[in-house]
Amino acid sequence: MNGVRSGSHGMTSLTMGDVLAIRSELTTIKSASPNVDGTLLVVSGNRNWTTHYRGVTPEFLAIKSWELAEGAAFTGEDVVHAANVCLLGQTVRREIFGADMAVGRRLRINKEMFRVTGVLAPKGQSGNGQDQDDTVILPYSTVQKKLRGTGSLWLDDILCSAVSREDTRGAIDQITSLLRQRHRILPGRDDDFNIRHPEEIIKAQIAAKRTLALLLISVASIALLVGGIGIMNVMLVSVTERTREIGLRLAIGATTRAIRIQFLEEAVLLCLFGGLLGVLVGIVCSFLIGHTLGWPMSIPLEALIVAPLFAIGVGVFFGFYPAWKATQLNPISALRHE
Repeated sequence: MNGVRSGSHGMTSLTMGDVLAIRSELTTIKSASPNVDGTLLVVSGNRNWTTHYRGVTPEFLAIKSWELAEGAAFTGEDVVHAANVCLLGQTVRREIFGADMAVGRRLRINKEMFRVTGVLAPKGQSGNGQDQDDTVILPYSTVQKKLRGTGSLWLDDILCSAVSREDTRGAIDQITSLLRQRHRILPGRDDDFNIRHPEEIIKAQIAAKRTLALLLISVASIALLVGGIGIMNVMLVSVTERTREIGLRLAIGATTRAIRIQFLEEAVLLCLFGGLLGVLVGIVCSFLIGHTLGWPMSIPLEALIVAPLFAIGVGVFFGFYPAWKATQLNPISALRHE
């Protein structure tokens, strides 16, 4: 169980025996792989790169549905003998070898030399924005014996895949029961492990995105309200300053409809130009932030269409009252206005 101070590597109760028991005893589990991870420095020639590593078994690729772009995965035999072999993510391959072929090349991790057996297919960013291609995959036994160097035999995680989607909930219950039994946890005591279900993580992310969306909508609504009131006040001042002009137009035969349309058009144009300027500033800021932080930015075409249309709607809504007030002026009184 992860403590506040110990972090994700504070748990020392999971072992390879747990993995073997899950594989052999649970019918709802299709594959299971141990996982030990952390960060390390990869060096080749005059290039080096700090990246995330995972120590796993060959089943990891099937569990994560991760294909290979080049070469081949390491084998169970490599795991048994703690061989110095590894798989590279696309980001690591690019930073270490550039455009050159990576398969068969050697690189140094800590004080050990490793042979690259394969390059993983690109995965892109995860749901929380991490670069999944910035990784090195190694046999877990190699990590435990040669990289960590502390004699620790526990695992950080055990990654599993169920036989089918329908069996997922049953698999969680079976794993919980099995691990409590193996870890000799008495009834009523808390588990010394936790099980994370991908769908639960996705639901939590969706809920967080929904909350953020509501917050942004609230902020945007307040901004639109303030902006709309500002537009209305500007148009009311315009009506007051142009009272004689309005009176003259009414006196020579202009209809109230023509006066109303005139001021509505001015309000709409004012909002439209403001909306277009806001869209332009938003696009520039998005790309600047994306370039600075290394985030991919995607601006949907719908936003570029909806934003000006919404600005027009704000202009019509908040410009209607000043336009209506202009049509209520008496021509004679308006002509006498100073």
